[in-house]
Amino acid sequence: MAQHDYINKKPANRKKAKSAPAKKPFPILLVLIVTLLVAGFAYGLWFIKNNADPELVEKQANPVPTTPVEVVVPRTPAFIKEIRNHEIQVEVKELEQKGPYVMQCGSFRTYPQAESLKAKIAFAGLISEIKETTGSSGIWYKVRLGPYKTKRQAESDKNKLKRVKIVGCGIWGWT
Repeated sequence: MAQHDYINKKPANRKKAKSAPAKKPFPILLVLIVTLLVAGFAYGLWFIKNNADPELVEKQANPVPTTPVEVVVPRTPAFIKEIRNHEIQVEVKELEQKGPYVMQCGSFRTYPQAESLKAKIAFAGLISEIKETTGSSGIWYKVRLGPYKTKRQAESDKNKLKRVKIVGCGIWGWT
């Protein structure tokens, strides 16, 4: 069986003559529509001008001044005057400080690990120290900041460290 080329095959019944392009609407029709719209608008303005109420036109041209309305200010109640004149007396107690505080940010088995954390803290703008402690489980290197007079100061530095991604610091009373 022979193969047929269906892609390049041209239909047999197709006419080769080209049809004439579609006619565009005549521009006179467009000009006529625009002329009618402009004429209608002009007639509307003329009609409004000639059929206006003369009394209404005179009122709008020369408005009559109105008498000013007197505004009555409400009277302030007596209890509000008492509140404004009242002096507040409050007793302020000084909170007792529990003593100096220290913040510990890490405890490491090796000194280079502690030194690395101390350097990160220094880049945050704070001064820390490494304290070596010995116990039953061996030598520990603790990275500490402080002492702080108030816990608020220690919390402030703890928030600075959180901003540079150093978390896990604890605040304790200094002994």
